[in-house]
Formats: sequence, C-alpha cells, structure tokens
Amino acid sequence: MSTATVTSKGQVTIPAGIRRALHIESGDQLFFMVEGERGVLVPAHRQSIMAFQGVLRVTAPYPGHQEVRETIRRQRGEALSQEGAE
Repeated sequence: MSTATVTSKGQVTIPAGIRRALHIESGDQLFFMVEGERGVLVPAHRQSIMAFQGVLRVTAPYPGHQEVRETIRRQRGEALSQEGAE
C-alpha cells in the first residue's frame, strides 16, 4: 500500500510504484470516480483505433459506408418522430 499527501492546492503525487503498475506516464489523463465510500482512479490510455481490430465478432458482412449512413439517418428520423409524439 502506498500513501500520498494532498497539497493545499488539491494536488497529489501518485507514487512511482502505482504509476508503473498502471502504466501512467507524464501527460496521461486520469478519470476520478466515486463508488460508494471509495474513490477510484482510472488511467485514460489513448490507443489507436487499430488496437480494437478483431475485438468484436463479425456477424454480417460490412454493407458499406453509404448503407450505414442511410440506416443511421432512418433510425434518427424514427427516434425524432417518436420524441415529437410524446
């Protein structure tokens, strides 16, 4: 377990062992969240979109950009018309 002290400006130095374990480097952004009585720090690592290639299983062939755009426009139109009816 590591500890750190909060300065009068609300700043804290993350201990080196924690930075190494979480691969936090200078310039990285961090998310701070509250879960119940605990604070959680999560590094927001930037990754290339290519790092996600193959993550999702393909269930159908890619229909092409134009078809995807038309589907999105159609779905947005349906959602907007449903909101207007409320």
